[in-house]
Amino acid sequence: MKKLALGILGLIVVGCLGAGGVYFYSQESATVPVSEGYGPNPALPSPNPKPIPTVNIAKVAQWPDGATPTVAVGLKVNALAKGLEHPRWIHVLPNGDVLIAETNGPAKEETGFSIRGWVMGFLMNQAGAKATNANRITLLRDADNDGVAEIQEPFIEGLNSPFGMTLANGKLYVANTDGIVAFPYKDGDTKITSAPEKIAALPGGPINHHWTKDVIASADGRKLYATVGSNSNVGENGLDAEKNRAAVLEIDLATGQERVFASGLRNPNGLSWNPDTGDLWVAVNERDEIGSDLVPDYMTTVKDGAFYGWPYSYYGQNVDVRVKPQNPELVAKAVKPDYALGPHTASLGLTFNTRALFGAEYQKGAFVGQHGSWNRKPRSGYKVIFVPFENGKPNGPPKDILTGFINDRDQATGRPVGVAIDKSGALLVADDVGNTIWRVTPATTK
Repeated sequence: MKKLALGILGLIVVGCLGAGGVYFYSQESATVPVSEGYGPNPALPSPNPKPIPTVNIAKVAQWPDGATPTVAVGLKVNALAKGLEHPRWIHVLPNGDVLIAETNGPAKEETGFSIRGWVMGFLMNQAGAKATNANRITLLRDADNDGVAEIQEPFIEGLNSPFGMTLANGKLYVANTDGIVAFPYKDGDTKITSAPEKIAALPGGPINHHWTKDVIASADGRKLYATVGSNSNVGENGLDAEKNRAAVLEIDLATGQERVFASGLRNPNGLSWNPDTGDLWVAVNERDEIGSDLVPDYMTTVKDGAFYGWPYSYYGQNVDVRVKPQNPELVAKAVKPDYALGPHTASLGLTFNTRALFGAEYQKGAFVGQHGSWNRKPRSGYKVIFVPFENGKPNGPPKDILTGFINDRDQATGRPVGVAIDKSGALLVADDVGNTIWRVTPATTK
């Protein structure tokens, strides 16, 4: 039976091989422009599920020598560092050093064969998501401030699919896929070799559907907030597998106590403090397989005790009928997110502009790294955007900052993930396919 299933699967995959190395199988496509999936009130057409979901992934390719993404008018871009191994996340230290999580998902524990799992593994490999896992944090230092790092060296090694990083209390906290660890840090350190201090466990295997975990410290350094994505698309692995998942967790560093701070967030990643209000914001990847128009990813304030819908509903009280059994009482409490970021854009990185390098147009707002869709035709994301804010809330349509990650052969030469503001105020972008950290500044800046 397994051989028969693989044979049928092989025919499906071969039949899905298109020109330019793009794999897709689609019985449906978007009915509204992706732009209508942005903002506080995005378009939400009727679900359009198919027996075989839309798969539309650009096969990866290398950046040509000297090539860069396309940058918005009035800005310029250069490579702060190249030759990294699947760089995903960025943290800027007070002295200006930049830490990069070179990472990928952990080895899968054996949970049995499934056709769906095999297909997704095959397709994610084509999209560059199965790169080598360096399991390290690398330090970049641009000592002469010319926008190019002269030092690019391992900072912490031997981690377990590290992702988020935050500095507080003289310690660097790192979110591994299965827990938060801490290391002593002194300003200017170029390497840490001390043993990790275990701070808190986070949900890990055996399924570990969403392995990335972000972490951020409160302003007073007393608490940590960590993201944990769901263990499924819409609860198909059973709700017992979702304990403390699809949530932002709060860890009290004095007592070690953990609690669910906010829930119903399918795959939260980028945590960032709003400098105008002090509110915690997060970027969230929503569910798949109900059509190219649904569901928009989003960014939202993270409210203590709030429930944001997953898996029972999306974007407020829009019920997902695939979930059994339903929970109407919980759906009635579902909080509508603040701002949609387009369907299937895989919006991962989020950072507020906290410095004054960019002009008034960018003075208030947030940059978002959109890794790019796999479940939409035509594709969405594969870019970095800026969302303007006013009075602590999004105010107006987004602006493209970096595009051109899909080349003229319909291949992905890059995919943006984490974003951060460096000490000078420049925007840094982690490109995990291009293995590059891009640096964006005003065109008149040296």
